[in-house]
Amino acid sequence: MSDALQTSGSLRRRLTLQLVGSAAFLAMLLFFVVLAFARDVAQQTHDSILLASATSIMDSVSVQADEVTVDIPYAALSMLGNVSDDRVFYRIAMRGQVLTGYQDLPSTSQSVRSGHSAFDTLVYKGDSIRMVTSSRRLSLNGAPADIIISVAQTREGQATQLAQLARSALQLGLGFFLVATVLAFWTAQSSIRPLKQLTEAMSRRGPKDLRPVRRPVPSEMVPLVQSLNQFIARLRVSLSRSEDFIAEAAHRVRTPLATVRAQAEITLLRVDKPENRASLREMIRAIDESSRAAGQLLDHAMVTFRTDSLEREAIDLGDLTRELVDRLHPIAELKDIALTFDGSPLPEISGDQILIQNAVRNILDNAIKYSPYESAIQVSTRQVSHTVLIQVEDEAGGFADMDTDALTQRFIRGKNAAGTIGSGLGLTIAREVVEAHGGALIIETSGSGAGACVSLSFPLA
Repeated sequence: MSDALQTSGSLRRRLTLQLVGSAAFLAMLLFFVVLAFARDVAQQTHDSILLASATSIMDSVSVQADEVTVDIPYAALSMLGNVSDDRVFYRIAMRGQVLTGYQDLPSTSQSVRSGHSAFDTLVYKGDSIRMVTSSRRLSLNGAPADIIISVAQTREGQATQLAQLARSALQLGLGFFLVATVLAFWTAQSSIRPLKQLTEAMSRRGPKDLRPVRRPVPSEMVPLVQSLNQFIARLRVSLSRSEDFIAEAAHRVRTPLATVRAQAEITLLRVDKPENRASLREMIRAIDESSRAAGQLLDHAMVTFRTDSLEREAIDLGDLTRELVDRLHPIAELKDIALTFDGSPLPEISGDQILIQNAVRNILDNAIKYSPYESAIQVSTRQVSHTVLIQVEDEAGGFADMDTDALTQRFIRGKNAAGTIGSGLGLTIAREVVEAHGGALIIETSGSGAGACVSLSFPLA
């Protein structure tokens, strides 16, 4: 099993967090900007009403018979009452004397010139007030005199209004944040969709589909796709060379070994000395072991390549098994082994015929190789539920207390294999072929107890 890939986090999560974080920052910025703007507007509105009230009072000031008279209009103070229920204070002074109004009303610290006004936020009788001070120059007894009018109002109503505006700004900010968050999730999902589509397109490909990627991708993914195409091209060349090497190696190795064995057997017939004949027999045995080991290693390599990309076709396992049994009859007869086949018509399965032939032949080779002289091997095929079973039962002694699962591992041989030529790859090849087709290799003791019963189970298409 391959090691799990190390990850550095999710692009979608990272992008989403960045967008949501930006949205949160903008929402807070929007809240404070709107709140500051609302405060400025509310303050300017309140100051405009205060100034209008002071101006209305200023317009009512007149000089009659060298005396200053003030007739405060009702509207001058009522306009402030219409804005809120806050208390209103006023004071009219001239030459340092209060003509009317609240004498203890705080004075502005600013210098107010005639015709101008000044605004202050002060504390009066424990309450915060907003006050406007206006000045106007009159002629009294032939001398200039400055009339100073101050109008103030408590700020409780303004504070209430600002609190409402703050709530509205907060709701606006939250609404903006929620909308921006939804858009952030949508943007993150849309941004990685091309990568997800490319991944799905590659995962749907078969093992032998080594075509370069041609689907349109964003410009940021072009270097990745180009590197992937280059890797696919190198892999295609490497697999092609490996397959050619296996085929060439099978020919180059088996043919010389067969020639050497034939020459050794011919030489054996011509040699009379017992010690020379023994050496030649050891040589022939070593050649047989080398030939079988090389052949099965190459077969295993071929199986490994083909199981990654099965070339499926409809197969009648009954006919395939019967044909293999017929081929191996001459080899079984050399040991006087009765090799029989029993099979009924079977439904076809979908599989790689070359691999299945290889697996069945390895099982039959093992049965013939390990069976004693003048014994019997029974080969049968049958349908069991939704599977097709190929069963090979021999009289080679079985596996007793051996671990049958371990016997399917590479180069592992049973205790009864001593003195018998083999490589320990036959059962491995059979297991890998069967599992590649979704089936199972079953190793048991035969019903009679005299040998082994090896079954290859293939699922129906």
